[in-house]
Amino acid sequence: MGRVLVILTAAAAVVACSVATVMVRRRIKRRRKWRKVVGLLKELEESFETPLGRLRQMVDAIAVEMQAGLVSEGGSKLKMLLTFVDDLPNGSERGTYYALHLGGSYFRIIRVHLGGQRSSLEVQDIERHSIPTSLLNSTSEVLFDFLASSLQRFIEKEGHESISSQDVKRELAFTFSFPVKQTSLSSGVLIKWTKGFAISEMAGEDIAECLQGAVDRRGLDIHVAALVNDTVGALSYGHYHDPDTIAAVVFGTGSNACYLERTDAIIKCQNPRTTSGSMVVNMEWGNFWSSRLPRTSYDIELDAESLNSNDMGFEKMIGGMYLGDIVRRIILRMSQESDIFGPISSILSTPFVLRTNSVSAMHEDDTPELHEVATILKHLGVPKVPLKVRKLVVKICDVVTRRAARLAAAGISGILKKLGRDGSVGEGRRRSSDKQMMRRTVVAVEGGLYSNYRMFREYMDEALRDILGEDVARQVVIKAMEDGSSIGSALLLASSHSVRTISNI
Repeated sequence: MGRVLVILTAAAAVVACSVATVMVRRRIKRRRKWRKVVGLLKELEESFETPLGRLRQMVDAIAVEMQAGLVSEGGSKLKMLLTFVDDLPNGSERGTYYALHLGGSYFRIIRVHLGGQRSSLEVQDIERHSIPTSLLNSTSEVLFDFLASSLQRFIEKEGHESISSQDVKRELAFTFSFPVKQTSLSSGVLIKWTKGFAISEMAGEDIAECLQGAVDRRGLDIHVAALVNDTVGALSYGHYHDPDTIAAVVFGTGSNACYLERTDAIIKCQNPRTTSGSMVVNMEWGNFWSSRLPRTSYDIELDAESLNSNDMGFEKMIGGMYLGDIVRRIILRMSQESDIFGPISSILSTPFVLRTNSVSAMHEDDTPELHEVATILKHLGVPKVPLKVRKLVVKICDVVTRRAARLAAAGISGILKKLGRDGSVGEGRRRSSDKQMMRRTVVAVEGGLYSNYRMFREYMDEALRDILGEDVARQVVIKAMEDGSSIGSALLLASSHSVRTISNI
């Protein structure tokens, strides 16, 4: 009996040792996998890093490219497009005007009434709609008929109360968030589509004429009287409320900027017809490129698989359309190189399935267990991950967003440098204590990425202070706006209008 007991005890000990060995091996394996993930994270942080020295080199590069783009067509990655906007609204405008804004993921229709004073601006009606994905690859006729039908419903909803005379056409500004070579305030041809649109037969077409044709086919009493880039509309709205506004930037689905330039600096345009001595220039900065940009393997893969590969490199690092997909690609790679996310999800392998608003929600999740992160990962086919993996996802969101925000700050600083508003002298080699060089400067900013993503906003503001220095940064005001592009386009139309307008007085 004693012998049997010894044997059983020995067997139990062997089993216990075997179990312990298996558990230790599993623990060691998990630790090795986690160390690999930590290594990937460190590599990620290093490749996405934007030290101050690099940002300042980017500022210099942007200012140089701006100058080159003003000298000759095709002389720079920045197109520096003329807008034929030389007089910005001043508050004396009167009448009722309409604007239709086609963006990257939405369109808006508004009606604005102006009473001759800044305080009398009244947005009488506004509609916002998502753009059906089927339109992105449709035809020009389908796209503009859709917009015209939306305008028709908007106007039919008004009834006859807003019209004082049935034989007077409504004046409409078309706010267009894509690159256009303008030939006047009211006309311009499409250079290329961005933000996922791919309607090939429209390149070279006059955008205002396309909308006017669709409107006429429906028998609407609408005159498309202005064609305005969204950044120019934002600048117009900002300047209407604050005359110190000299630039505007949009951080939305994509990103772009414009600013007010002296006409004598626009060398590629001989004898520009302006009364103010200045003109708004649409930079189309999404296409900016420099060897100083921290481009990673994730950016290269995203670009290669996009509709406009080898194009819009800057926008693909800072635009709301792309940040979510960069985060998705990082999570997918970590999932492929370790099993911390469990089996690889087919959903996670789908391009653009993770939107930037979800990245924002995960990044700013302040619940102790990161419930929002868990919920979004579940929608991506990653149902159960421990808390430390959820924290890893938050860190990935932080790394990607911080880079984007700091690059955005470098872009704004580049504009200020070109205008001599960065506190430097001449070409920007030395800091100046001259009060004139540090006068108040307002930059209008619009777009959901900036207004809805707190961490993006805070990182960008922090980087501006780092680049400019505290003294200069105090003189630079970043003024967020909502619907400024649309309202500002209507204001531009009003300020340039010299014929009869519909009045609702």
